[in-house]
Amino acid sequence: MSDVIRKLSELRETLLYHSRKYYTEDAPEISDFEYDALMRSLKELEAAHPELVTPDSPTQRIGGAVLSEFAPVRHAVAMESLQDVFSFEELADFDRRVREFTDAPKYVVEYKIDGLSVSLRYEKGVFVQGATRGDGTVGEDVTENLRTVRDIPMVLPEGAPEELTVRGEVYMSKTVFNRLNEERARDELPLFANPRNVAAGSLRQLDSKICADRHLSIIVFNLQAADLSFDSHRETLDYLASLGFPVSPNRPVFDSIEEVCREISRMGESRGELPFEIDGAVVKVDSLAMRKAMGSTAKCPRWAAAYKYPPEEKETELLDIRIQVGRTGVLTPQAVLAPVRIAGTTVQAATLHNRDFIAEKDIRIGDTVRLRKAGEIIPEIIGVLPDRRPAGAVPFAMPEFCPVCGAPAISVEDEAAVRCTGADCPAQRVRNLTHFASRQAMDIEGLGPAVVELLCDAELIKNPADLYSLRREDVAELPRMGEKSAENLLENIEKSKENDLSRLIFALGIRNVGQKTAAVLARRFGTLDALAAAPAEELEGVEDVGPVIARSIAGWFRDPRGARLVERLKEAGVNMESREERRDDRFAGKTFVLTGALSAFTRDEAAAMIESYGGKCAGSVSKKTGYVVAGEAAGSKLVKARELGIPVLSEEEFLAMLK
Repeated sequence: MSDVIRKLSELRETLLYHSRKYYTEDAPEISDFEYDALMRSLKELEAAHPELVTPDSPTQRIGGAVLSEFAPVRHAVAMESLQDVFSFEELADFDRRVREFTDAPKYVVEYKIDGLSVSLRYEKGVFVQGATRGDGTVGEDVTENLRTVRDIPMVLPEGAPEELTVRGEVYMSKTVFNRLNEERARDELPLFANPRNVAAGSLRQLDSKICADRHLSIIVFNLQAADLSFDSHRETLDYLASLGFPVSPNRPVFDSIEEVCREISRMGESRGELPFEIDGAVVKVDSLAMRKAMGSTAKCPRWAAAYKYPPEEKETELLDIRIQVGRTGVLTPQAVLAPVRIAGTTVQAATLHNRDFIAEKDIRIGDTVRLRKAGEIIPEIIGVLPDRRPAGAVPFAMPEFCPVCGAPAISVEDEAAVRCTGADCPAQRVRNLTHFASRQAMDIEGLGPAVVELLCDAELIKNPADLYSLRREDVAELPRMGEKSAENLLENIEKSKENDLSRLIFALGIRNVGQKTAAVLARRFGTLDALAAAPAEELEGVEDVGPVIARSIAGWFRDPRGARLVERLKEAGVNMESREERRDDRFAGKTFVLTGALSAFTRDEAAAMIESYGGKCAGSVSKKTGYVVAGEAAGSKLVKARELGIPVLSEEEFLAMLK
């Protein structure tokens, strides 16, 4: 048993080290594949010895719990908001108000991270509950989602107080945000505007696995409650850091408001180099006794202020407009700009979205354009300066041929998009294959963009069917692969043959067909052959499929290239049938909303049951809702259902309908 304990300790220590390098320091030392292999080893060892699982184990942070509703949490200490100031004059007024209580105030200046405020509660050194700020008095219980935030210690060191509550800001790092948007760009999905919105949305996901996939971080900035005694705020931050909490890396103490203003200016100039987004700087009185004497207004503490940085705009020259080709062949114009420094970074490019965007703003090569960063992250052109337009500048026209493969580029009716018609366009090839292997599609682990590019560059694959005829010796010879990696990759490719039909339909990359539509089609037709044979008129009659999607589906299967791909996948042994059991159509045309905790099955299982009887599930209640199934501790959805007169079923009544 001692060997097992030692092995568990080594694995946990190694995983925690590499988590810190990846999530906190943004300096990974091993690949995702190697990290996942270590995690699998730990899971297997803990499964064999469940009595040795500890709350601080990396395995206990992996999301997966589906939460019914976020229960309300009343904060023991109010989570107050801050008074905003927008100039150094207003900051001087704040200083004058502070000096009514003391002649020699000291101030701590911290980054104002643009994220979501949460409280973390510990009992006997163990993390027991996390909640959002809410209205400052009552927040939402997001404990399971916060367990997926790897910066948060699950167990504190020996000597920690019996009870401890801290406050922090959950955020998404710039690196993770950019990586997420790159993935969305490859899949031609709308880009997220800023990390703050993504972090807030992720923390409120009912499925904590989604939150885990978003790789959130936290900075703890206040000790809310503990049976401890400190003189200053700076001391509390140093103490929290000693317990393992990530605290503001910048927390100097100043004797005058003039020094504070200089520090705020310095922080603003360097914010582009920070790993997280800030929208200002927080100035706090350092003395805890002075804070108590000053107290709070109805909403804000009198001893703190948040200086908000103004949005920054710059002018620069549009040197050229180049065209990028997306996964579905869409030609996207991108501005090439004379380098300009804005919000802390040098910007040389910005998306121009489509031809309508260019025409609306009358953007021409050679123009002087006004630039800003949406959410301090994504460069965007907000207008041009026509009076500075050079002579001879002409309106921009989208190319008639694909800049990558030379095939004709066609305008799509009722869309602003222009698409490449090339069947084997290299620009589309890598993106199509990456989409085919993605987690939501065929879920081929280890086949990310970098490996797809390696395989394409070596001319081992040109379309998805080629994946199923890869030879281990060919893959092993590729750079950074080797025998073991090649073997694992081919095992994962082979395993993907058993996926349900819905995954395959989504993986094919048919324009306008997302995950939900793919699942509906798989249930409705049962086999890929039946779907391929369906005319557009029949497809239009399928739930959630309109004329545009119907034409996309029918056109894809009528295209000889689509037919050949399907035939080759079939020959390779890829499953072409729906594995979902369809019982009857008793719920056809009915929309269900599930709320509260069900005892007989999980919410996903209940939704699958409803869909197997022809119904569908929605996340919110509307006049179109057929039934609301209310489990234990049902919340606002139940209230709305009663207001709208929607039939409400208890779990027992729902089970009776199933029987």
